Amino acid sequence: MTHMPFLRVLRKGLWLVFSILSFVVAFAQDIPERPVPARFVNDYVGMLAGGEKDQLERKLKGFMDSTSNQIVIVIVKTTGDYPPGDYAFQIGRKWGIGQKDKDNGLVLLWATETRKLYIAPGYGLEGAIPDAVAKRIISDQLAPAFKQQQYFKGLDNATSEIIRRASGEYKNDQASDDTELPMSGVIIFLVIAVVGFIVIARLMGRGCRNSGGTGGGMPWFVPYATMSSWGSSSGSWGGSSGGGGGGGWDFGGGSFGGGGAGGDY
Repeated sequence: MTHMPFLRVLRKGLWLVFSILSFVVAFAQDIPERPVPARFVNDYVGMLAGGEKDQLERKLKGFMDSTSNQIVIVIVKTTGDYPPGDYAFQIGRKWGIGQKDKDNGLVLLWATETRKLYIAPGYGLEGAIPDAVAKRIISDQLAPAFKQQQYFKGLDNATSEIIRRASGEYKNDQASDDTELPMSGVIIFLVIAVVGFIVIARLMGRGCRNSGGTGGGMPWFVPYATMSSWGSSSGSWGGSSGGGGGGGWDFGGGSFGGGGAGGDY
């Protein structure tokens, strides 16, 4: 137990490096914009009927109302150059799924053309939905139904299992664990971050000399996932002036790490 805060910091540091490298390799790949108004079921392919989407939407909205946890379904054709897990976490961070002070969001990603599935919990739900559980939900609930082309059934069963496991998850206080973080964990985190920025500086430095500039409004050294998380208070999840939550709700600015699991069918 005493090593958990240390491992959590190490995991976050490694994820920061992976986010930086992912930005260099695949920053041009589109991540869907945050839906306005916010919604739990985001079917960009048209795999679900209108009534099926509405039923899942009501179910997930009711769960959020009772627990504050936000489970979001995202259906796309492909994740492009991103691995499914990275794509799911990029969505979670860019949209700010979950509450900012609890990180209690979850992305259920389905890429239809590649037949890939991924369950990505925010930091606050990793205790309720650890990697092994996420993998089992995919193999036991999603994959069998999807093989029979019973897509709504698979999503309905999977979200019911997630809800059952996540109900009441955020009645615990994770801040008490974080206060016991050893100084060595902080040092390792800083070292990993510095190494990551050195790598990005060298890679992007060569690109800038070849192209004549960065061509962006944000500093070139800020990784995409971090930029979307830091900047969300002014644009991603904070404002409702662009159409806002039509159902009286919005994403809360939650953050995501590197947990979760994927599979196919």
